[in-house]
Amino acid sequence: MSIEPTLSTDILVIGAGPAGIAAAVSAAECGRRVLLIDDNPQAGGQIWRGTNIDQGPVSARGWLQRLESSNLQHINGCRAIFLADSNLLIADLHGQRCAIRFEHAILTSGARELYLPFPGWTLPGVTGAGGLQALIKSGLDVSGKRIVIAGSGPLLLAVAATARRASAHVLCIAEQTRAKARRNFAFGLWRHPGKLTQAIRLRAQSIGAPYSADAWITQAEGDDRLAAVWLKHGTRHRRIECDLLACGFGLVPNLDLAQMFGCTITGGAIAVDKSQRSSRQNVFAAGESTGIGGIDKALIEGRIAGFAAAGSADKAAVLLAVRARTQAFAKTLAKAFALRDELRTLATPETFFCRCEDVPLSAVRAMPNMRQAKLASRCGMGACQGRICGSAAEFLFGWRDTASTRPPFTATALSNLISPSIEASQK
Repeated sequence: MSIEPTLSTDILVIGAGPAGIAAAVSAAECGRRVLLIDDNPQAGGQIWRGTNIDQGPVSARGWLQRLESSNLQHINGCRAIFLADSNLLIADLHGQRCAIRFEHAILTSGARELYLPFPGWTLPGVTGAGGLQALIKSGLDVSGKRIVIAGSGPLLLAVAATARRASAHVLCIAEQTRAKARRNFAFGLWRHPGKLTQAIRLRAQSIGAPYSADAWITQAEGDDRLAAVWLKHGTRHRRIECDLLACGFGLVPNLDLAQMFGCTITGGAIAVDKSQRSSRQNVFAAGESTGIGGIDKALIEGRIAGFAAAGSADKAAVLLAVRARTQAFAKTLAKAFALRDELRTLATPETFFCRCEDVPLSAVRAMPNMRQAKLASRCGMGACQGRICGSAAEFLFGWRDTASTRPPFTATALSNLISPSIEASQK
């Protein structure tokens, strides 16, 4: 018995953020049948969350308009479960099993925040920097709330701007990178006029929020929820009473999909060639999953992947020089905001390292790898399946075996996994 696919397409794009939208639209404009799926209720990903064709950044509105007017098929609320074979994806569509047959796939799974443990990081009121931004865009009322924003990277300014527009009181923005590195990065933005304009705009939108480099959170305090944080700025420590702490130490690529498809991972990102093709002949990848670099890199890589998957290599080739500039900026960004060694020693032995399973740092610190940590403590075996503690372990301990993606790729009803047709396809 075989699976009868309910959907069939030439090119399947998984992930409707900027890279996915650009890839899907570009491929569709070449005359190919394109299906774009995403697990969110609307297109845009994290970066364009809450944006539509009538409001938001001009670039975002333009791409969303092109998506809306394109003849491609776009389905929200659709989550990948597993691959039945190299050209057949089993997905969860609003709770029901759905099979998708495709010729080529483009993975645009984006990135997630890197969280590092410190005393009090599991208190209610402590969120990721991007996490708080997403909550605000989704309707969280932060009016009058006292917020500390800390961690690393340009995202901190974007979060501060979002919080201030929502009438929050941003007490400070604490950037862990060294002041000299930050200055050098800022002075070098003249080479990237678009980025310079964006930086000036974000800083203007966050005026009134004190910004400090060489600063990072060492501890969060509170009984039932967050009450205050301790901030180290150079050699000084100070206590700041606050309602919310938004703390994120940059981004890491989402690689679960790539691992499910069997793509080669190099340097913590999906390895691709000049056409954005992965090690799997019929699988392409674009955006943050191929290396953190921002929206411009995501859009140009998405376009190249879309054209290449559609067989329009000439159109893809025209964009290679632009992509090289965005990738050069990505390298500059990574160097400027590299995480400092002091962040490896914030957690105490009693600090929960694995939030899902309440595993303290002392239970895993002496382990040689993630596998041994799991066997001894259930670290990484909770709801997030190691996505939080696994990424932290790579930075803190240098572990390289933190990824363990296996089907099902995402939580789904048991009935979607035990269908006789699915069992037959896997024999």
